[in-house]
Amino acid sequence: MTSLFDLFAVLLVLIAGFGWLNLMYLHLPSNIGLLLVGVLSSAVLLLLNIAFPNAGLVADVGGTLEKIDFYDVLMHGVLGFLLFAGAMHVDWKRLKRRLGSVAMLATVGVLISTVAVGFGFWGLAQLFGFDITLAWALVFGALISPTDPVAVLSLLKSARVPELLETEMAGESLLNDGVGVVLFTILLAVATGGGHLSIAGATGLFLLEAVGGAVIGLLAGYVAFYAMRSIDEYVVEVFISLALVTATYGLADRLHTSGPIAVVVAGLLIGERGAMYAMSETTQRYLFGFWELIDGILNSMLFLLIGLELIVVGVDLRFGWIALSVIPLIIVARVLAIAIPFGILSFYVRFIKGSIPVLVWGGVRGGISIALALSIPYGDERPIILTATYAVVLFTVIVQGLTMKSVIRLTVPSAKFPR
Repeated sequence: MTSLFDLFAVLLVLIAGFGWLNLMYLHLPSNIGLLLVGVLSSAVLLLLNIAFPNAGLVADVGGTLEKIDFYDVLMHGVLGFLLFAGAMHVDWKRLKRRLGSVAMLATVGVLISTVAVGFGFWGLAQLFGFDITLAWALVFGALISPTDPVAVLSLLKSARVPELLETEMAGESLLNDGVGVVLFTILLAVATGGGHLSIAGATGLFLLEAVGGAVIGLLAGYVAFYAMRSIDEYVVEVFISLALVTATYGLADRLHTSGPIAVVVAGLLIGERGAMYAMSETTQRYLFGFWELIDGILNSMLFLLIGLELIVVGVDLRFGWIALSVIPLIIVARVLAIAIPFGILSFYVRFIKGSIPVLVWGGVRGGISIALALSIPYGDERPIILTATYAVVLFTVIVQGLTMKSVIRLTVPSAKFPR
């Protein structure tokens, strides 16, 4: 049996090897490339298992991967660090100017997408002869609707879109995860028979999670801010930022509020006010550099694991057609989730030309959707939801990610690209 240390060593070798190969020859966006490496590695292992069934390669590697609870690793570990690192680099002043549109996309947009995908997925299931209830279809809608902040922020690094549009894309991706997780939790309870859906109850739970998470993040962020302002020692201040992330996420989780929203608020505060009033230039250089490094390492590990998790999930060809049919459904739902809020806000807010197509095509899904799908209890609905989730994630990360520059060039005349 392959040990966890062996698996970790293999992951590091793959990341380092791909990084060198990519810089020298391939020149792909790193996240997309690492996901492809993971998928290709899974495919090679599956083919070798067919050619040499007695070798037990898939069982060996799959057994080791199963020791890693992907949901727990991401939702109660990696995600907090990635969201904090991403939030630190968002310009708070620009975000305040677009807070209305960002909030609408992260709340109303997620709700619209969840309903559209849920009803569409239920209809497709009936069309292809699969028995799935509307409640479970809405669960899929909730887990697939939030965009992935890690993937979206990495896309933004490869193209200089206008500042206001960049702020909307980054802000939405950072905030809609918390909204999506809350909505998923409510709908999963309904689908499994552990709760009933009422508008008042769902709204109250949502407000408790979202507002409670924001308050915890704000209070914890200010405690860290005052601690940093009272000293000038970058090593201690880096440890304060680490403590801030872990304690804030853990406290929010323990109090049944949104950990993702809490760390995003804390990251915005430290990245703006902390850098301006509490850190020397030396501390800023080391602290921001440290979090950029953490972001890069965890980012790479996450996308490689997403590809390798195919070994654990498996490929169920029975659901192949419905998985492919879900992809255009997701795009249509994304159009509705962007166009309706923008239509409402267009009377009050001026939007950049080309905002809607860029936001639609930039709605990349990733690890959060897969983690939520893997958290679904074993049952008849789990395989079809997992297969559809993986199809959407692979399409949005690889196809939409690789063509994002072309979409921006066609729709946003003011966009600039690094040479």
